[in-house]
Amino acid sequence: MNEPKPHKLALPLIAASVALVAGTVTVPVGEFSQRKLEEWEGKEFKGRTNYALVVLDDRGVLRAESHAGASGLVRKIRIDLEKTPYLNWSWRIENILGQLKEQTKAGDDYPARIYVVVSGGLAFWRTRSLNYVWASTTPQGKSWPNAYAGNNVIMLAQRSGEAGLGEWRGEKRDVRADFKAYFGESIRYIDAVALMTDTDDSKAHAVAYYGDIYFSSE
Repeated sequence: MNEPKPHKLALPLIAASVALVAGTVTVPVGEFSQRKLEEWEGKEFKGRTNYALVVLDDRGVLRAESHAGASGLVRKIRIDLEKTPYLNWSWRIENILGQLKEQTKAGDDYPARIYVVVSGGLAFWRTRSLNYVWASTTPQGKSWPNAYAGNNVIMLAQRSGEAGLGEWRGEKRDVRADFKAYFGESIRYIDAVALMTDTDDSKAHAVAYYGDIYFSSE
């Protein structure tokens, strides 16, 4: 596969809606529990991952199933990281993808990943993204440049291996701090959030579930 998996995104962007909950500012991005998917756009790289809103464990979630395919969902939305720097989400995977070398093109597959994008606009080569992945083999906490896109896309192993298979895991990342740590830049705005379950390089099969995604002030 020749095309880098992370997306080149173009404006215009959808304005973010903001809510105040018990003193915490929140910006909803993925409202899967509310059966909302219309603001997400599909992006196909090679083959197709099937995404569907389902009910699991008595709540609405997004189900992803991939058979040797790679397609994702993108929501173009501008988030002010000075006001809401924390990305919150939950996910669950049913299997890992075997003994992959995830730092190579042949192993650049993940049962689940969520990423945030800073668009370069017309200067597309300046587009940068952070990918929070559930890795199959790379140790939790490790980071590395994407095998297709190089240093413009940094992969972060938020979870790794079989620990927690079939169970929901809640996550929280300070995206502003992460961009500073991994790109050396103070970023105020991100331009999109994306998710993908992909198995095109490994020719494997994966099933994952994604809960609601939102940004928060704390």
